[in-house]
Amino acid sequence: MKILITGYSGFVGSYVAHSLHSEHELKFLGRKPSDLAPVYKSSIDATSEYTEALKDVEVVIHCAARVHVMYDKEADPLAKFREVNTDGTLNLARQAAAAGVKRFIFLSSIKVNGESTTGRKPFQSQDAAAPIDPYGISKAEAEAGLIALGQTTGMEVVIIRPPLVYGKGVKANFASLMRLVGKGFPLPFRLIHRNKRSLVSVYNLVDLIKVCIDHPNAANQIFLVSDDHDLSTAEMVSLMAMAQGKKHVSLPVPVFLYEVVGKILRKQDVIDRLTGSLQVDISFTKERLDWKPPYSIEDGFKRTSRDYLD
Repeated sequence: MKILITGYSGFVGSYVAHSLHSEHELKFLGRKPSDLAPVYKSSIDATSEYTEALKDVEVVIHCAARVHVMYDKEADPLAKFREVNTDGTLNLARQAAAAGVKRFIFLSSIKVNGESTTGRKPFQSQDAAAPIDPYGISKAEAEAGLIALGQTTGMEVVIIRPPLVYGKGVKANFASLMRLVGKGFPLPFRLIHRNKRSLVSVYNLVDLIKVCIDHPNAANQIFLVSDDHDLSTAEMVSLMAMAQGKKHVSLPVPVFLYEVVGKILRKQDVIDRLTGSLQVDISFTKERLDWKPPYSIEDGFKRTSRDYLD
């Protein structure tokens, strides 16, 4: 099968590309060179033309995006996210439909559902979109445009909304916490044990993407994905230590102190991510596709920890 992958040099896209290159005839759309497949050099935006890249392609896997940015300094963050995540996505999708592409797989984000499930049930596939930040809004607008395009053109659209994705090579907060745990520093998370967060290893996410390439029940559906094992912050840190073969000392700092500090420093959003919940219900994904995550969360943490042990 001929497949076009965008974002092939990014964290998730690179795993997708390496997983598929021996099974399918791949093309890449982007700027960076690659030894795995031909690269059609172009940006994801509202005006680029993708005729050659889309020629004879049956499936597009769209991983490219302007990713979530903490403390974005752009004058108009939403406009910058829309340039790539909304306008760029829909420009590519319209041309894909016109070129006869059968299926368009869009890697979206759980931020389309919202920022938190503290005090409520886990997010589900059929929940109405409720994005809050510019990144989530841009992804939600892209989803709505893709669904409308699929209805008018017949191109099958598959939308996948992952929560935090981790794995070997992951950056940002997850990597920082993994390093701290690996150094054996006492960390003040013992009492953050009542929240629950869904995570997904890149290994499970890629497996789901592969299933969605040709599964008949995937057409025109929205899927949530996780490792199907939610963790509190205390449990996450403990599992990180175990995966690295480290002893972990956890200090009993009351949760309300985090909330006080968050208000004083005006960092409530950071504290909410640390002490709050964000859970996803993947029962629809499992039932619709007869799928379950092939790797346990313990497997995922062990494979991720190899970066830091090395």
